[in-house]
Amino acid sequence: MPSSKSTLRTPVAIPAIEPPAIKTRDKRFNADVGQLKKDNGDQREASALRDELDMLQEENEGILDKLRHAEERREEAEARARELEKQVAALGEGVSLEAKLLSRKEAALRQREAALKAAKQTKDGRDEEIASLRSELENIKDETVTAVEQLREAESEAKALRTMTQRMILTQEEMEEVVLKRCWLARYWSLAVQHGICADIAVPKHEHWSAFAPLPFEVVISAGQKAKEEVRDKAVGNNSDRSKSARDLSDLTGEGNIESMLSVEMGLRELASLKVEDAVVLALGQHRRAMLVTFCLSDLRTLGDPKYSEAVGLSEAEAEDVLFKEAWLTYFWRRAKAHGVEEDIAEERLQVWISRSGKTPTSHDAVDGIPASLFLHSYNIGPIRGKRP
Repeated sequence: MPSSKSTLRTPVAIPAIEPPAIKTRDKRFNADVGQLKKDNGDQREASALRDELDMLQEENEGILDKLRHAEERREEAEARARELEKQVAALGEGVSLEAKLLSRKEAALRQREAALKAAKQTKDGRDEEIASLRSELENIKDETVTAVEQLREAESEAKALRTMTQRMILTQEEMEEVVLKRCWLARYWSLAVQHGICADIAVPKHEHWSAFAPLPFEVVISAGQKAKEEVRDKAVGNNSDRSKSARDLSDLTGEGNIESMLSVEMGLRELASLKVEDAVVLALGQHRRAMLVTFCLSDLRTLGDPKYSEAVGLSEAEAEDVLFKEAWLTYFWRRAKAHGVEEDIAEERLQVWISRSGKTPTSHDAVDGIPASLFLHSYNIGPIRGKRP
C-alpha cells in the first residue's frame, strides 16, 4: 500500500515585479512636465504678442489722434479762409462805412468837448472828464487814420481787380475776329449739312454756330468791303474813323469775353481736324469737274488746256464760296498789315485780294484757292492781337 506521506518541495524565489501603475504614473508625469514647459513657452510667446499688440494699438491710437487733430486744424484753416474771403469781399464797403461813422463820432465828440468847455466856465470838476474826452478823441483820430489807410488799400485792390478784369475783356478788333470766325464756322457747318458731310454731328454744330451768326455770308462780305474801303481811304489820305464799321461787326458778338474767343478757336480746330472745309470744296466742285471731264473726253485736244477749263463756269455755290474766302482774306490781310505782321508779304497779299474783289470768280479761283483758315495759318497770321491797355 503506497505511503500517503506528501512530498516536500523546495520553495523557489519569485523576482519582484514592478507594479504597472508606477510606470504609467512616471510616463504621465514626464508628459505633463513636457506639456507644462510647452504651455509656459506658449504663454510667454502669447504674452509677448499681447504686449506688442498693445504697443501697436497705442501707436495706432496716437496716429488716429494726430489725424483727428490734423483734420480739425484743416477744418479750422478752411473756416478761417472762408471768413477771410468774406472779410476781403466786404472790406471796401465796410472800411468806407467805418470811416464815415468814425468821422461822425469825431464830430460828435468835438461838439461835446465844446459844450464841456462852455460848462467849465460855470462848473468845476469837469477837467478830468474833458481830459478823458480829449484822450478818446485822439484815439478816434488814430482809428480814423488807420481806417483811411485801409480804405486806400481796399481801393488799390479794387483797382487791381478792375485791371485784371479788363484783361479778360476782348478788344474791339478781337470781338470783330470772333464775329468773323463764328461766321466761318456757321457757313461751313451749314454746307456740311447740305452735302451730308459729318452727318452725325453737322446738324447740332450748324444750329449752335448759326445761333451766333445767322447771316455769315453777308457779314463776311461786308467786312471784306469795309477793309477794302479803309485801304482805299488811307491811300487817298482820308483818315476816317473806323468805329462805325467796327460797331457794325461788334453788335453781332453778343459777349466780348475771352471765353468766346477760346470757343471759336476750339471750333476752328475741330473743323480743321475733321477736314470739313476740304470735303465741302470737293463737294461744291464735283459737278464742274464732271462736266470738265466730259468736255475733255469729247475732244482729247482740250485735255490740260487752261482756256477750255474756263469754259466750264463755276456753280452758284462755288462762286459764293470764292467770294466768301476773298472777303475773309481781304479783312485779315488788312489787319496783318495794320499790326505789322508778315510785313514783307502783307501789302502784296492785301492788294492781290483787293484786286480780285468785285470780279466774277472763275474756275481758276476755285482750283487755286486755298481754304482761308489754312492760308492764314501757314503765314502765322490769325488770330492777331491788338495792344491791350
